[in-house]
Amino acid sequence: MKRKLTAAIGIAGMMISIAACGGSDDGDSAKGADAKELTVWLTVDAQNNWPTLVKAADKAVQKKHPGIRIKHEYYGWPDKNTKLDAVLATDKVPDVVEMGNTEMLGYMVKGAFAPVEAGKFDNSGAWLDGLKASVTYEGKTYGVPYYAGGRVANWRKDVAASVGVKTPPKTYKELTAALDKIQKKEGGKFSAWYQPTRDWYAAMSFVYDAGGSIAKEDGGTWKGSLSSPESLKGLTEFKKVVDSYMHGDKTKDESDRYIVYGQGKSAMIFGAAWEGATSADPKNDKTGKLKDNLENFVMPGPSGKNMPVFLGGSDLAIPVKSKAQGVAAEWINAFTGKDGQKGLIAKGNLPNNKTDLATLKDDPATAVPATAAESNWFVPMAPGWGQVEKAQVLQKMLQNIGTGKKSVEAAAKEADAAIDKVINTK
Repeated sequence: MKRKLTAAIGIAGMMISIAACGGSDDGDSAKGADAKELTVWLTVDAQNNWPTLVKAADKAVQKKHPGIRIKHEYYGWPDKNTKLDAVLATDKVPDVVEMGNTEMLGYMVKGAFAPVEAGKFDNSGAWLDGLKASVTYEGKTYGVPYYAGGRVANWRKDVAASVGVKTPPKTYKELTAALDKIQKKEGGKFSAWYQPTRDWYAAMSFVYDAGGSIAKEDGGTWKGSLSSPESLKGLTEFKKVVDSYMHGDKTKDESDRYIVYGQGKSAMIFGAAWEGATSADPKNDKTGKLKDNLENFVMPGPSGKNMPVFLGGSDLAIPVKSKAQGVAAEWINAFTGKDGQKGLIAKGNLPNNKTDLATLKDDPATAVPATAAESNWFVPMAPGWGQVEKAQVLQKMLQNIGTGKKSVEAAAKEADAAIDKVINTK
């Protein structure tokens, strides 16, 4: 499903009054258990694609609380947080709000959301690691995973077949061997693998595959770890990919990758699961050949295992100022619980838990994204991570590496220094 997560949190200075707004440290699941009104904020994804699931959750809550009024507001991703930041400083907050999982941390650090008891929500014991991490801060849970979105490799079957490759690669060695043949046949103006240099989601997959990380915590203090031997190994392999197969603009990010892919000047991408299909849309396919020629496959990693992928998705949280926290928790469980997950899966989403994810591996239509999502990573849950993203530390490092402006070692060391300056700052 096409959906772009807001990666940069950028909420410094927001919600001045949140810290003084009350709410116990341990959360109060009974608070607002008898509320007569409930306001739910979701993105337009729910409004457009699964409105019946919203109605089903409403009915479940209304059955238990006769007469309760449930109001829904829907927002586009670019607009939601601006509106949310404004109302969180007032007493007129929504009771449930949808957040992109990379957006959660900044709000948890600021004390915007009420803690919840994870055990009261269906499938909480099997939540996907990346989603569980996104709702956890300093040992407490501040939200409930809603659904997930993974990343996969996608290539053109016709281009692969032109060099004698008829099946997707199972190993990294098979992948690079096929790409070498494609690159040699198509020439220097063609990108056997269109891999934008500033795409830190892909680059960090190489880092985590090599056993590295963006940052590590030691004794309550976070430090950048991109210059560790393991991280350098991953970054070096990423640079090799960019040098060998990426012959487009090496200062670009991934935002228009699906458009570039649709122009027919590349044979493969590694990105969000929706990107291949979107490239094949007649509006984007300038070749007229992509509709039946694109194939998703699980990205193999240089380590010999499946490449760990960034796990995107959405969470649902309860603002700490909500006067209906108890009912809000019930609505969230009705919406994201066992029946809700079945409905979300039917609409093409990945579930929020490993149990349901495992069942998708048996269906050819969902096996690739489900298998890819099993191995995943998430951003450091450090108080100043939002400032790291806002400063585009990783993107700048990768551009310096990809363009050759700096060596891998020098760029990584510089990035670690930039991370260390802000990552522990609330």
